[in-house]
Amino acid sequence: MNPSEEEIVSRLHAAKPSASTDGYAQTDAAGAPKCAAVLIPLLRQDDEWHLLYTRRTEHVESHKGQVSFPGGACDDGEVTPEETALREAEEEIGIEPNQVRLLGRLNSMLTITSYRVTPVVGVIPWPTVFKPAQAEVARVFTMPLAWLAERSNRWEFNLLGRDHSVIVYHPFDGETLWGATARMTVDFLEILNSKTG
Repeated sequence: MNPSEEEIVSRLHAAKPSASTDGYAQTDAAGAPKCAAVLIPLLRQDDEWHLLYTRRTEHVESHKGQVSFPGGACDDGEVTPEETALREAEEEIGIEPNQVRLLGRLNSMLTITSYRVTPVVGVIPWPTVFKPAQAEVARVFTMPLAWLAERSNRWEFNLLGRDHSVIVYHPFDGETLWGATARMTVDFLEILNSKTG
């Protein structure tokens, strides 16, 4: 799987994720999901696409030790997922917003922790020197897009009461990708595999 950047933009656009940011940061209603965003960082390594992930430390409040994309809850004053994703990527791994070439976004996902997370796709330069936030990020690493796209590298199974199947990838370079981050990865891959009009 090695689409051009233009093909990725075209397929993200054709997937028609919600472009509206109305109410992105509105969490006034009791029980309303909290807004959040992640950056899905794409990079070219050895002439193929890779996705960049982080492994969270054991000191963070939630999702200790889990593989994730850079991201988090929106701050006051942020009105788009792109603002949140870029700020979080800068805080967590030291990528400056002007280093990220935004390509589009995926549909928002409601997590079991009551966050409405919007994944934002962007290309980052490679090689890059990262500055991980020591309290939050234990490791920064990449996985090849072609490996992630290979169906035999993951399991999917259904749990009672879940809207979506649970996705767990086989370990790669000592890291296990699963849960919401794996779901976002597969959603992105399905868009890349889709045929545009």
